[in-house]
Amino acid sequence: MSSIIKHIQIIDRIDQLIRLQATGSPEVFADRLGVSKTKLYRILNTMKALNAPIVYDMTLQSFIYQEEVNFACGFYEKEINSNELNSFVW
Repeated sequence: MSSIIKHIQIIDRIDQLIRLQATGSPEVFADRLGVSKTKLYRILNTMKALNAPIVYDMTLQSFIYQEEVNFACGFYEKEINSNELNSFVW
């Protein structure tokens, strides 16, 4: 599997665990993902560069999003709205 796909899968898993507020400490989180703590922070910094509002909450002992966001990577079928549909009807 290509390197970029592996990175996207890790980011997707990180996103899931952050949403659940179930990351644990950075050490536990890195171990859970099967990566080093350094690599975890590199990935988190990449996510932050893509505007993910990630912070660590000491009271929850978990990384969290400061505001609601969505992560999506891939190709999705475009939904056709009624205006576009009318342009196909003669």
